[in-house]
Amino acid sequence: MNSTAQSPLSFVEMFELPTVVDVRTAARALGVCPATVYRMLQRQVFPCPVLRVGGRYRIPTIELMRALGVDEHPVYSMELHRPTEFVQEAFAF
Repeated sequence: MNSTAQSPLSFVEMFELPTVVDVRTAARALGVCPATVYRMLQRQVFPCPVLRVGGRYRIPTIELMRALGVDEHPVYSMELHRPTEFVQEAFAF
């Protein structure tokens, strides 16, 4: 990977995306370079529906997540980020 390449999106980052994303963000989610996404779009083999707004592509985040096999509801709980005292109290018997 060269120095200008960005790392793939993490699972948590996926749930923080806006409603639609650009090609560069979709490429990060798929773990490929933007040029690969453009080639897929030209060949009409992109794995989810794509919107064309003017001369730009926009990919609905929910469709991108489905194409990646990610459920639209997070499987983690925000309670896991609470202080350990909460966890100790919650499980005290």
